[in-house]
Amino acid sequence: MKAKRVNILDIQIDNIGMQELLEKLRVGGVVFTPNVDHLVKLQKDRQFYWVYQEADYRVCDSQLIMYASRFLGKPIGEKVSGSDLFPAFYQRYGNDENVKIFLLGGLEGVAEQARHNINQKVGRNMVVETYSPPYGFEKDPMECQKIIDLINNSGASVLAVGVGAPKQEKWICRYRSRLTSIKTFLAIGATIDFEAGNLKRSPAWMSSIGLEWLYRLVSEPGRLWKRYLVEDLAFFVLIFRQKFNLNRKRKFSRNENLFESR
Repeated sequence: MKAKRVNILDIQIDNIGMQELLEKLRVGGVVFTPNVDHLVKLQKDRQFYWVYQEADYRVCDSQLIMYASRFLGKPIGEKVSGSDLFPAFYQRYGNDENVKIFLLGGLEGVAEQARHNINQKVGRNMVVETYSPPYGFEKDPMECQKIIDLINNSGASVLAVGVGAPKQEKWICRYRSRLTSIKTFLAIGATIDFEAGNLKRSPAWMSSIGLEWLYRLVSEPGRLWKRYLVEDLAFFVLIFRQKFNLNRKRKFSRNENLFESR
């Protein structure tokens, strides 16, 4: 019998497949999709760590994490990446008129192109509104209030945020209680760019063997080289240490999850 959750570097990852998750989202929930970069950041960013604990679902976004789970003796059954989950979600609920999506993220015009593409695929105005926030928006209370008002006035029941980690997860956690009509929160990273056709996803064969990172590195070397070639290498050391119980116990205070205002 497979474990319902698998502990990878002190993060409990839900061991569920795509179809089971889609069915659970019928009633809503907050979904984060941990990848290698998330797990490395979570070791040092205390606020990010506690924000992660507030997600209803944390599903595996990386084939490398799948390999790590097998190495640790508790295999995760299926990879559920954000870039696969989001299109599966809007296709699954394409005919449900109660499901309306707000896209938050992307450069100017990108989210609108994604909106057009998605609505054309499902045959209705499923993505009801979009907004591409300016750089540093998360530090501007007036800008955040503007976004909250846009979302609340849109009639959306689903918020898909693609502004990068840990910004998107922290923003969802901080403001979710003020988003009165949103039932489902999806932190989806670069997926808005994929849906717009602004970025190309890696070939399926590369993703299936854990080389999606290499494709993205070649596509955006200036932005991603440090993440993949320097920062994320710590993941492999940490997994080895977890295997042999060498990692230090986490001592993060729960109070460090509190934001100054909600």
